Amino acid sequence: MTDQRRHSSFPTEVTLDLHYLPCLDYFSCLLNFDSFILEAQDHYIRQTYRNRCYVLTANGIDVLTVPVLSGRNKVLIRDVKIDYGQAWVRRHWGCLQSAYGKSPFFEYYEAEFKQVYQRQTTFLFDLNVELLTLCLKFLGIKKEIAYTLSYSRDVTSTNFDARSLISDKNTENIFKFHVPIPYYQTFGNDFVKNLSIVDLLFNKGPEARQILMQSKLAPPWSD
Repeated sequence: MTDQRRHSSFPTEVTLDLHYLPCLDYFSCLLNFDSFILEAQDHYIRQTYRNRCYVLTANGIDVLTVPVLSGRNKVLIRDVKIDYGQAWVRRHWGCLQSAYGKSPFFEYYEAEFKQVYQRQTTFLFDLNVELLTLCLKFLGIKKEIAYTLSYSRDVTSTNFDARSLISDKNTENIFKFHVPIPYYQTFGNDFVKNLSIVDLLFNKGPEARQILMQSKLAPPWSD
């Protein structure tokens, strides 16, 4: 961000939904801003990035979904509990080991990711925050994180509302903040775009941040 933008009316922070092991489009968005606010007061929506991510395995793309105990009524995203009655931890960790165990940098990050899963965090929101914080650490991205205290569609001139803009329902592969740059992936001959950040981390390690910077689209307001 240029000095001109820092001292103008252009947004310097972004409000985002909190995702499970977010995709590259999500992190490209974060790189456009000095700080970000996580939406903590919205209602939970099923079958979204909030509790799922996509990884590349020997058999193609796999969807990892965290099962939740949300019930039938509307539940705030902060209050959604994880369903440990299902063996999802074993399934997810087993998939990550199988998909990335032979990737160049899996062993460097394995222990800290495993610790998060072993804690069996009660709430989905807290799990996602832990994993997001860990990914930011490995990427070397230092951002100020805040949380919404109430739900509102009103934002200030310095805040960009990116809630609901990054969706796994995007079948056209037209991303809001990200232009895919091919990088080494463990499986397959054809590059798969916009997977979970773990795909980039495990395959490229310290180079992951540079790849994200190169793939970052200009902010929407710069047109």
